[in-house]
Amino acid sequence: MRAAGATFEDLALAHAQRHGLALVARNVNYRHGELDLVMRDGTTVVFIEVRYRRSGGFGGALDSVTASKRARLVAAAGLFLQSRPDLARHACRFDVLAITGSAQAPEIDWHRNAFDA
Repeated sequence: MRAAGATFEDLALAHAQRHGLALVARNVNYRHGELDLVMRDGTTVVFIEVRYRRSGGFGGALDSVTASKRARLVAAAGLFLQSRPDLARHACRFDVLAITGSAQAPEIDWHRNAFDA
C-alpha cells in the first residue's frame, strides 16, 4: 500500500506543479501527523493532503479528511512552520487533492483552501 500511496502522491505533486506550485517538502513526519506535500503558490505556503479512493462509493476522498485528521494536519503544519521561520511569515492554506480512479487514468479533484486552521 505504501508504494500505491507514493504513486498517487507523485501524481498529485505533478498536478500541482503543472498549476504553478513549487515543492518545498514532501512526507514530513511528526509525532502526531504527516504532511504529504508542502508547496508554495506564489508567497502562500500550501499544505496539501493527498487522498486516494478507488471509487467515490462509501464517501469520497475529501470526506475521509475528518475533523481529527484536520487537527493533526494543523498541528503538523505548526511544527513545520516553527522549523522554517523563513516560511512562517507567509500566508498558509490547507488543500486536499482527492484522487479517484487508477494511476493510468486518475480523476483529480483539487479542493483549494479545503479547511481553516
